[in-house]
Amino acid sequence: MALDAVVSEIREKGQKEAAAIRSEAKTEVDAILKEAQGRAEEIKISVQEEAEHQSTFILNQETGAGNLVVKRNVLNAQKELLDQAYEATVLAIAGLPDDVHKKAVRELCKIAAKELREGVIYCNERDKAAVEDALLTLKTCAGFTLAGIKDISGGIIAESKNGELQLDFSYATFLSEVWESGLKDVSEILFK
Repeated sequence: MALDAVVSEIREKGQKEAAAIRSEAKTEVDAILKEAQGRAEEIKISVQEEAEHQSTFILNQETGAGNLVVKRNVLNAQKELLDQAYEATVLAIAGLPDDVHKKAVRELCKIAAKELREGVIYCNERDKAAVEDALLTLKTCAGFTLAGIKDISGGIIAESKNGELQLDFSYATFLSEVWESGLKDVSEILFK
């Protein structure tokens, strides 16, 4: 019986040690699992934050690009409207009655004569008769001759006798100057 008691005692002791080892192992496993779950949660939160950051960044980038495209399209449409307004103005000026063009050419010839005293004048085909009349009838234009026809919408181009100085009194030049100086005002009126 003594042997049975010893075996029983060893068995009990072994079972207690095995239970202690299992308990210690379970505690260790629980600690490792808890730490792993903590790391997994940190990684998950970090990945979610990075995904939200990337999503916001991409959304902002795409929104900005979309706004630029819209703005470019609006500006192109506005430029097209301004170009149409400019062309309509050129056509409206060209369509003015002949007496208006004749009066304008006479005044421009007077101004050129004051500036240059003598020289040559160029004009378009429509204004040729008006320039010839001004050169014949205006005393201030006595030092000028009609040099030829130029492809201009109206007005005159006067050149000094030696050719060193040229005055561009063409309608296109006047319109360009007025257009450039008034473009801001025109844009504000058209595109409020």
